[in-house]
Amino acid sequence: MLKNDLIVRQDYLDYIRPFINVNIVKIIVGVRRSGKSYILDMIGDELLINGINLNHIIYRLFTSVEVDDGYTKKDMYNELKNQIQDKEKYYLLLDEVQEIEGWEQAINSLFETCNVDIFVTGSNSKLTSEHISSYLSRRYVLVPTYTLSFKEYLKFKKIGNDDLDEAYREYVKFGGFPLIATSKLNFQNAYQIVEDIYYSIITKDVLSNHPIKDVEKFNRVVKYLMDNMGKTFSANSIAKYLKEQHKEISVEAVYNYITWLKDSFIIYECNRYDLQGKSILKTQEKYYLSDISLRFAIFGYNKKMDASILENIIYLELKRRGYEVYVGKNNDKEIDFVAKRKDDEIQIQATVSLPDNSEREIKNLSSINDFNHKYVVTTNRNDVQNINGIKVVHIVDFLLMENW
Repeated sequence: MLKNDLIVRQDYLDYIRPFINVNIVKIIVGVRRSGKSYILDMIGDELLINGINLNHIIYRLFTSVEVDDGYTKKDMYNELKNQIQDKEKYYLLLDEVQEIEGWEQAINSLFETCNVDIFVTGSNSKLTSEHISSYLSRRYVLVPTYTLSFKEYLKFKKIGNDDLDEAYREYVKFGGFPLIATSKLNFQNAYQIVEDIYYSIITKDVLSNHPIKDVEKFNRVVKYLMDNMGKTFSANSIAKYLKEQHKEISVEAVYNYITWLKDSFIIYECNRYDLQGKSILKTQEKYYLSDISLRFAIFGYNKKMDASILENIIYLELKRRGYEVYVGKNNDKEIDFVAKRKDDEIQIQATVSLPDNSEREIKNLSSINDFNHKYVVTTNRNDVQNINGIKVVHIVDFLLMENW
């Protein structure tokens, strides 16, 4: 459970709270070290606050260190069932369940035989809808978990409102992994930790689960993705680029690598959306990193990255708030982001500084003939204005707005 002085990630607690005591598995998923275990601790505290007896809250960590090599789904089922001593409801908080082959079958059996409410966390494709739906049917809800938002970063670092712009510049360089935000580190030490997180993900969630024979080519594909985040490309274009570098690789292999990286939550795919035909396009996707610090840890910081970093930050913020996010296509014009959530839609252009390309940013948005909110998000405070109903806002203000 959480210590009293730690910060509650309130948005996640608010999202999960309505599902407590609902007969579905709550599956908390996201990249490693994004704070899933922390959220599980928050749930434990919430249960105690609501009067649940500590003896009816079962916490279990299933890392490779915590379980023996021979530990099976049957062992998992028996171990948990044996801790259930009466007919009152028990709350199972199960961390990193993907380490157990067939974990979802054990969970399903517990649902069938015991009075339980189950919360699990995991960090790879073994907890995606495609993998678990056959065993849990529709009895689950996915809770996507991301690294810290800017607002959370301010709370974790205990930064006030005195110099938010400087805090944002720090957030850009340090990123949002909670461990970094709760430690007093310089950039070099912070990036060392992020690099260790990255290689842990690659080793545990990609290389150990998939048949990758040529690790060097795999690493080249990963670095290409990182170096070109926010740009449209295809598996074919990556294969062509590597061929020019005298590194032959099949399009199928590149496609598989991208899929496995998505499954491990290192990258997110952003499809294109045709605003005229109201349809999702399956070509020339963009990709964004689960945390911007991953790019700095591998490549170092370079000011030329600022535009793509800005896009990445906006993309993650939209995802945190529950939007489905697309690259907009409006005839021959591109909209950086079209974000949809139930009946809500917003359209966004991102630019480091407006004067250099204001015609594109404004005209692309004004060409969309609808009444949805439209924003140009900039890092230059001198750009802030309202142009024919299109709001030009500073990135700090955009990230801290309650509603768009």
